[in-house]
Amino acid sequence: MKKNLLKLRRRLNKMQTPDTADFKQLTLPQWLERIEACHPAEIELGLDRLQQVANRLELKLDSTFKVVAGGTNGKGSTLAMLDAVLLASGKTTGRFSSPHFLHYNERVLLNGEPAEDAAFCRAFVAIEQARGDIPLTYFEYGTLAALLIMSEAGVDVMLLEVGLGGRLDAVNIVDADLALVSTVALDHTDWLGPDRESIGFEKAGIYRAGKPALCGDPEPPQSLLAHAEQLGAQLYARGQAFDLEAHSDSWHWQGQGAAGPVSLTELPNPGLPLANAAMVLQALQLMPWQVSEQAVRAGLASVQLTGRMQRCQWQNLDLLLDVAHNPEAAVYLSSQLAGSEAPVHLVLGMLHDKDIGSVIDALSDVVDHWYPVSLDVPRGTSAQQLADYLSQASIQAAQVHSAESVAQVLRKLSAERVEGQVVVAGSFFTVADALACITEG
Repeated sequence: MKKNLLKLRRRLNKMQTPDTADFKQLTLPQWLERIEACHPAEIELGLDRLQQVANRLELKLDSTFKVVAGGTNGKGSTLAMLDAVLLASGKTTGRFSSPHFLHYNERVLLNGEPAEDAAFCRAFVAIEQARGDIPLTYFEYGTLAALLIMSEAGVDVMLLEVGLGGRLDAVNIVDADLALVSTVALDHTDWLGPDRESIGFEKAGIYRAGKPALCGDPEPPQSLLAHAEQLGAQLYARGQAFDLEAHSDSWHWQGQGAAGPVSLTELPNPGLPLANAAMVLQALQLMPWQVSEQAVRAGLASVQLTGRMQRCQWQNLDLLLDVAHNPEAAVYLSSQLAGSEAPVHLVLGMLHDKDIGSVIDALSDVVDHWYPVSLDVPRGTSAQQLADYLSQASIQAAQVHSAESVAQVLRKLSAERVEGQVVVAGSFFTVADALACITEG
């Protein structure tokens, strides 16, 4: 490991020699190419390196309210709903999430709009000047850049999404004023541990002593509960401190406010998981200002999140884009497709280190036609490999229509004018390919 670190430091230092163009003149694409040279496998786990650089940057975070969201699924939708409500209430916000779909700027939103190239470039210059010979990963550069951009903008609230796990994630250099864990399920087991107890402990690492700590999982691991108690965090768990009641066209919420129990009825459906919406409403009760019921309703009614239960029309197709890259997310997608009278066509592309078999099992009862596609990325699974998984799951060969790309399938389905719901799922890369096809027209 030390040998790899030495090699990486030499490579990064070489990139700063005078025969290289002044990094202050680099464009955003050039910066991204530069920081992609830092491979995470060559850097040890831990936050010490990142914290050193953050200290040198003298980030000014005390004047903003900081929300950190972790969890296996639902981090993005939770922060999107929280962002929409806060904006409706008149607050200024900055939101950091990953990965992006088409443009890197999507990772940092200021008041709902992507940050400009120039803001990223200024941030990367500052980071490069501050880090010295300390190596940083791609995600660590991005995290520091997000914090700098939001600090520069002077937002009222920072909404920060954990990239992986929690305890050792780059976002965890920030002491959250309010921390949220949406769900705890098996994913990234090579990094986070083999079971929910191990993963729950990692995700609970974003909690802070004396600060509100929310958990939206209806059956939280004991490790998460124990860690919150040991820290002295103020835990608000779904089913105890807050909960929801869903109806066909609306839902009710009850939770804990500053003056005691509080409830809201006949709430609009945001088109995103209600379990996450319930946690959002509890989070709003714990902020240092009041948010009106009108703002809550307006935010829930207007929220949109790319690639999560995203409905759109392309040519003559009715599309539903949902990342759904692990079993828990696939179960939710299946629940939303259940009962469809029209046929469901699923364009599926996945990474080979995901639980492909369980994702297929979760969706097998609701999908009529399967379109496995290849993902042209290092961890991508080929269409043939996915077809083999489908065969092993006893999916009939007549239901499987392999293709080399998402674009190829969508154009074919459009030309055939297929009826029913066309779903694109399985990975951020799969959805990104669909968005690129839609954008191209």
